[in-house]
Amino acid sequence: MTERVKEQCHNLLSADPIRLTIHFCPLFSPSDFPILHISDSVMDTTNTRSFSEAVCHLLALMLTISRGIHSMPVPTDVPMCTASETAHYSLTFTGKWTQAAFPKQYPVYRPPAQWSKLIGVTHSFDYHMWQSNEFASNGVREFAEKGEAWTLVKEVETAGERIQSVYGIFSAPAAVGGTGHMNTEFEVFARHSYLSFIVRIVPSPDWFVGVDSVDLCDGDRWKDKVILELFPYDAGTDSGFTFSSPNFETIPQDRVSQITSSFPSHPANSFFYPRLKHLPPIAKVTLTKIKKTNQIISLLLEPTQSNLLPTGNEIEDKLINTPLDCEVSAWSPWGLCKGKCGDSGVQHRTRYVIMQPANSGAACPLLEEERKCFPDNCL
Repeated sequence: MTERVKEQCHNLLSADPIRLTIHFCPLFSPSDFPILHISDSVMDTTNTRSFSEAVCHLLALMLTISRGIHSMPVPTDVPMCTASETAHYSLTFTGKWTQAAFPKQYPVYRPPAQWSKLIGVTHSFDYHMWQSNEFASNGVREFAEKGEAWTLVKEVETAGERIQSVYGIFSAPAAVGGTGHMNTEFEVFARHSYLSFIVRIVPSPDWFVGVDSVDLCDGDRWKDKVILELFPYDAGTDSGFTFSSPNFETIPQDRVSQITSSFPSHPANSFFYPRLKHLPPIAKVTLTKIKKTNQIISLLLEPTQSNLLPTGNEIEDKLINTPLDCEVSAWSPWGLCKGKCGDSGVQHRTRYVIMQPANSGAACPLLEEERKCFPDNCL
């Protein structure tokens, strides 16, 4: 059959072991399409020649696609999940955004420190809701700047329909206060074993926390518990430096980047702590596999040492007090020289406190200074 197809349908399709190429050509017009009449198990065809050509083209197309699929390269650097069943997880988000840990410009009103709702996705290895060092999508931009999720949800749905890389999308309600909690549940299976989510920092220009493509599968088993510390990210779409900065669009758009104690390296930045080597985590997420027992789902609260797969980043919660040094303005110009003509006088200059110290930070220096001078307005 293969040789016959090649003879009758030559130059229509070509495929090599690495690259699949399909050359589309007009097979027949609608009027040429074969009409089948089936009656008493007897099939009559009109326009037999067109029918034969249609079958010829169809067989050639199926043959070529089959060859192409078998020869397509399979990624070798991506771990393969062979877990047989779906897995259910609970997600607990815990805010650690306190005035003690992040004293600089900590928002206490209009609005106070809080977290937006969580938008999460379960997906395959070839999908990313957001990614560090890449440009944020329009959906991520709108969510990071305004907390609006409609465009982001449509992007996720489109990816699921187009490339079938998304298994499910879920959400959790907003958390009130910087130390608020939110909980939700989701499902994964072998082909879609990755989790990504995003939560907006409120208030902020375009800052958020989240995870990108955490694999919950380990070979043929599901991880029982994963704990991840979360740090702030900048979506690269707004150039504001502080939590309450007005809207200031970044043109051209920057890539998504992690905010650190020294980056962006501007004293006005709300996360700028030059004395710190690393920022403390601003939030934490705990992913716990839900155990199925007699068709009843129950939370696996205390996994044993044998089934707890280490993630390498379990950090015990402890009270964090980030030292905040006093910040003062630059000196004002020297004032007029006060004194009698012919005698030495004094002149003063001042500065003011921009930020009071906190958590054993460096105390404020002197705010006024004087020096000797000689009046120059004598007649």
